[in-house]
Amino acid sequence: MVEIKVGCCGFCKSMKDYFSDFKLVEIQRTFYNPPKPNTAKKWRREAPNDFEFSIKAWQVITHPLTSPTFKKAKIDVKKAGFFQPIKEVFDAWEKTREIAKILKAKVILFQTPKSFRESEENIRNMKEFFSSLEREFIFAWEPRGWSPDTIKSLCSELNIIHVVDPFVSAQLYGDISYFRLHGHTKMYKHKYSDDELKFLRKKCEKDSYILFNNIYMCEDALRFKKLLDNRELEIDLGERLGKS
Repeated sequence: MVEIKVGCCGFCKSMKDYFSDFKLVEIQRTFYNPPKPNTAKKWRREAPNDFEFSIKAWQVITHPLTSPTFKKAKIDVKKAGFFQPIKEVFDAWEKTREIAKILKAKVILFQTPKSFRESEENIRNMKEFFSSLEREFIFAWEPRGWSPDTIKSLCSELNIIHVVDPFVSAQLYGDISYFRLHGHTKMYKHKYSDDELKFLRKKCEKDSYILFNNIYMCEDALRFKKLLDNRELEIDLGERLGKS
């Protein structure tokens, strides 16, 4: 049976309440400025054993210094971003890796900005970066503005999960699906309808991570979980009736 994991991009309520409602979260703080190891240890200790963390890679790896997110995080580095083969990027990876191991994360998301354009240099940097890493995690990439052919070819060569919003585009590569739901009509203010959640369920054709990233993320994620639970009950009931 297909396994569908549901959560939010960040804690949308207190950790205690979140842990009681969900079994998955995508940590956003690691993108801006990773927490101290002791903080990550505290999160892992307080979470249930079967709770899963995925994390967003530090922006020093993916984003240039011109990104406004650097000013928000107050990071003091001289060079950064675009998977460049430089000390700052690989140091940022080691920090990301450290927190991922503490949290026992399975998936690390690399989200690149629109300014990370499809070019020979950027493709070369990605190949060099990912080829140098140990495969301790599932790597996932959310590109913006790249051609489908290049995405598929690069993800296949580097064995990276292609991350998409399924309401916007189709996943082009990956043994699992990793969907980030940003809200597709009103963007962050979008609230998903029942029909849209049913459409989302149909898109989960293989093991899937479903991460809501809109204002109503908590409510929508819980509604989607309820939809999945009802669907499983229907399947179970149908199987039982078929055997009787």
